Amino acid sequence: MPADNIDRAIKKGTGELPGVSYEEVAYEGYGVGGVAVLVETMTDNRNRTVAEIRSIFGKAGGAMGESGCVAWMFHKRGAITVPAQQVAEDRLMELALDAGAEDLRQEGDQFTVITPLDKLEAVRQAIAGAGVAVAEAEVTMIPQSTARLDEEAARKMLKLMDALDDHDDVQRVYANFDIPDAIMEKISG
Repeated sequence: MPADNIDRAIKKGTGELPGVSYEEVAYEGYGVGGVAVLVETMTDNRNRTVAEIRSIFGKAGGAMGESGCVAWMFHKRGAITVPAQQVAEDRLMELALDAGAEDLRQEGDQFTVITPLDKLEAVRQAIAGAGVAVAEAEVTMIPQSTARLDEEAARKMLKLMDALDDHDDVQRVYANFDIPDAIMEKISG
């Protein structure tokens, strides 16, 4: 590959080239078993990105959908992650609910506090103010319902998620699948 192409690619990626502008674009589609997938991207070329994302969906047995086809299945919420060893579940629940949180979930060795967007910072401050270390606080998309997958569908869905995550333009991927623990252990083991 010529050195000029490499230099141009580096400058384009760092924003040093004039006239290059990036835009956020969301793509929606369906994975295996009717799983809703929402893909957030940052791209300098919509046409290239949509073709590549469509190809990824197709190769994994899914399909791109029209704008709005799955976005309604997700709610934009705040998510605060706290290591489980930092605090007892009852204490965290009390702190979070008093500050305006909606839900508390335990996922492995961490708790996730779900908040309305306008309460994210207040809940984060309440938890941190009580001396509990917050690992992460972010805006996320929470599915309204989930699609339970069998082993074959789970393997295909995880392959699709990995392929989307590996794409350079993809920032975040949300999906509403549920893989039972026994199947997940079998797949990863």
